[in-house]
Amino acid sequence: MPVPIFDFDGTLVDSDEALAAPFVALGVPRAEVTFGHVFEDECRRLGIDVADYLALYDPSAAKPFPGVDDVIARLDRWALCSNKNGADGRAELARFGWTPDVALFSDAFGGGPKQLGPVLDALSVEPAEVVFVGDTAHDRACARAVGCRFALAGWNARAVPEPGDTVLAQPADLLGDHRP
Repeated sequence: MPVPIFDFDGTLVDSDEALAAPFVALGVPRAEVTFGHVFEDECRRLGIDVADYLALYDPSAAKPFPGVDDVIARLDRWALCSNKNGADGRAELARFGWTPDVALFSDAFGGGPKQLGPVLDALSVEPAEVVFVGDTAHDRACARAVGCRFALAGWNARAVPEPGDTVLAQPADLLGDHRP
C-alpha cells in the first residue's frame, strides 16, 4: 500500500463550520466563505485581520469524518500536508490523538499554499510511493505537481470529482475495505 498523505480540513476532519464561524462572527456572510486555500489568503480576500480570525477560531469545533479514526489507527505510516494554521493544526492532532510521521502546515511553507515536495523529503519517499488524499482542486494540483497519485475524499459532500480521479466513498476504501 502506498504511504497516504492527507489534507486535513475537509479530508480527515469535517471543519467547514469551524473554519467559517470566525468569518461569520466578524460580519462576513456565510455564503462568501470558501475553502481549500491558506486561511490567511481567505482573511485577506474577505478583509478580515488574521489575528481577529484566530482569536475567534475554536479548534475543538472540528470533528473527524466518520470512519477516519479507524483508518488512522490501522496505518503503519502516514503524513499530513495542510494549509491550516500550524498551531491550530498541531493542537487538533493532539486532541484527536493522531501522530503522523510528518505533519506540515502553512507555517512550513512560509505562509504560502501547501506543497507535497517537503513532505516527500521528510518521509524519504518518492512520488510513486505515496497517495495524496484530499478534497479540493488545490489538493489535486498538489499531487500533480510532484507526480504522485491523488484520491478524492468522496465522503466530503463538497468534494467535486474530475475525470480520472480515484474517488474514495468512505475512508476505509483507502485500505481496500468495503464495509458499509
